[in-house]
Amino acid sequence: MTGEIAISPLRADEVAEAWRICNLAFGTFLNLPDPSKTFGDRDLMGPRFRSGCAEVIAARDAGRLVGSNVATRWGSFAFFGPLTVLPEYWDKGVAKRLLDGTMRVFDSWGVRHSGLFTFAASAKHVGLYQKFGYWPQYLTAILRKTPERGTEPTLLSDLDPRSHERALDQARELTRGISPGLDLTAEIRSAPDVVLVQDGFAICHTGPGSEGGSGVCYVKFAAARSAEAFERLLSACESFAASRGAAVEAGVNLAREDAYRRMRARGYLTITQGVAMQRPHGPGFNRSDCYVIDDWR
Repeated sequence: MTGEIAISPLRADEVAEAWRICNLAFGTFLNLPDPSKTFGDRDLMGPRFRSGCAEVIAARDAGRLVGSNVATRWGSFAFFGPLTVLPEYWDKGVAKRLLDGTMRVFDSWGVRHSGLFTFAASAKHVGLYQKFGYWPQYLTAILRKTPERGTEPTLLSDLDPRSHERALDQARELTRGISPGLDLTAEIRSAPDVVLVQDGFAICHTGPGSEGGSGVCYVKFAAARSAEAFERLLSACESFAASRGAAVEAGVNLAREDAYRRMRARGYLTITQGVAMQRPHGPGFNRSDCYVIDDWR
């Protein structure tokens, strides 16, 4: 490290390098044989940088990009990640500097609560985030299912302009009923595909260069008003994924017990899991009465 680490927003010409560092950092931590290919052709950096609902904080050493963190806002709730630092800069205080910058962003947004997803077995990660007021709660399971093709679902992009805006209004009403101020409007507007059912919606990413990547339909966020609507929404997501030749990948916090049990009953299997941490310490919308899919990765 040549000097003081500078923290400021990531520039557009740094996005590719930030994603390279992200792959390298996760792959090194997980001891993968080729860390540069950790995420394959999925991309959690570019789409978020361009989404309009996220701010990416960069760490530089004498002008060299050495780490970044993505802060995403969903109305009154925000989460951060992936937070990554070049392995040669580990244990030098860079992550702390990035978190300092992230907390300033959250404070400027005035969010009611915020969260993150991290390695449950890593005392180092959990301990770092606790220093910033985050408390570990329930596990979040990342589930996957290879579905069979069903009836083609309704997509937001299929709607005429008037119906499109009405669907956005209904989505806002639904999420605000789950948690005051929770608003996915900006995320929906930037999403490649949004699956719609009565009393539910799901934001889906699939294909090379998306947050899902090839062969995966990543449900970044989904919400339903009831158990019955949740079942309809899962069926629609599965049909959408099958029509694209993809498996469904969806995260659910285990505090949402009925949602998790219903997914397992439909044949979803856990491929990995982490712990959800929140500030302030409280359930937020990780509650048993919530039919929500997300994972804050």
